[in-house]
Amino acid sequence: MFKPMFSPIVIALLAAPLCASGADDKAKTPQQQKQQAKMKACNKEARDKSLKGDDRKKFVAECLKGPAKG
Repeated sequence: MFKPMFSPIVIALLAAPLCASGADDKAKTPQQQKQQAKMKACNKEARDKSLKGDDRKKFVAECLKGPAKG
């Protein structure tokens, strides 16, 4: 009988971006890497606080701005 090759092809296509993601980090400037780390930290904090929707967006935007200067 015919055995479909769909599964291995799909797995390979889904895994390709994961393998390439490491190369993207090397091409980023230090400023881009710093901003990405800040975004990860803000998103983690929003997730830890269980924020959703507009509250999450507002929190992350304020978090990315950094502490208020004054």
